Amino acid sequence: MVYVMGDEEIISWTKPLGRWSVFYYGVGHMLNDITSACWFTYLLVFLTDIGLSPRDAAIVMLSGQVADGFTTIFAGELIDRFGHFKIWHAGGSVLVAISFSSVFGGCLPCKIFGTDSSTMQTVGYSMFAAIFNVGWAATQVSHMSMVNCITLNSTSRVEWLACYDPLSFLLVRLLLKVANLSLYAVALVVFNISEPVAQIDIENQQYRWIAYVSIFIGCCFVGVFLIGTKEPRLKHGIEGKSHQRISWSHWFKKVLYYQVALVYMLTRLVTNVSQALLAFYVINDLQMAQSSKALVPAIIYICSFVVSVILQEITWTGNRLKACFTAGSIMWILSGAGLLILPSSLHGFMYLLSVIIGVANALMTVWQATSCGLILPISMRIQITEL
Repeated sequence: MVYVMGDEEIISWTKPLGRWSVFYYGVGHMLNDITSACWFTYLLVFLTDIGLSPRDAAIVMLSGQVADGFTTIFAGELIDRFGHFKIWHAGGSVLVAISFSSVFGGCLPCKIFGTDSSTMQTVGYSMFAAIFNVGWAATQVSHMSMVNCITLNSTSRVEWLACYDPLSFLLVRLLLKVANLSLYAVALVVFNISEPVAQIDIENQQYRWIAYVSIFIGCCFVGVFLIGTKEPRLKHGIEGKSHQRISWSHWFKKVLYYQVALVYMLTRLVTNVSQALLAFYVINDLQMAQSSKALVPAIIYICSFVVSVILQEITWTGNRLKACFTAGSIMWILSGAGLLILPSSLHGFMYLLSVIIGVANALMTVWQATSCGLILPISMRIQITEL
């Protein structure tokens, strides 16, 4: 079924969108960004601190990633068929908030069944980790897929996806970084003022406060997004034309799809795995203070933000993009070698390595924001038939 718009609607949906519209849309991913920063930085540390073995902690993390992978596929298909983007976004945000607080707030199934066995803890935390990633994926997919249905103006689509407009980019990215930095600021205060003396102290005082503050900040911006962004229609027809969808199997016939997916996956592995293991490294290997679990990630975020702002002023070409990604990869290899050989007696150099890692992350992840431009033209080659 094709919906054909009138002349007034065509003008409304094809004119460029204002900066406030870009801002309202951009903050819709704030809850996901803050909770994922806390998730990858502190989840494994939290689980091992409360007594889970490294193997069980890894199972909890893996259960969430598996749930995320499957949900991304099914949520994308359901949203593409039925729409209702804001409902999916709101529902996913609710799941994220509830499950995230349940993970860092303690093992709820353990309290219900009255046992603290390692098996029950692993099952309980794995269950809420899976729910968290289901909600996270639903929120992300609905948020990113709204763009093509909100506006038919190609310039606005680019701005919404990449925040290419300098002011819009600065507003959204600054808020994202400030929100993430506020997470580490809270963590820095918590780790400094409270010295855990028992398992219950760790569980109730430190990570619970970090989780609650993260949820509160993120939910505030989700509310701004839901109020400021209008629910888009799923499909539109203009001037007597209808659009035929490309089958999902079309992607598997494109070599470029595998190239982009491989580089994207390796980039995410570098950033996410390093983030997940960084807290272990600074505490267990370098014997740094507890506050370093918050200070080191904060330095990485600040440096990454500054470099990403500078990179937005560059006119990107294929060669420049490859050079930028290569430079970031080399910096990560060098900093990784530094992490490998750095003795605990010289742990102060970790702050210098944090600066290099932050710059490297920005250089590598800028590829993620622009790589869509490499593959998007393929997806836009849809067959247009006259009614």
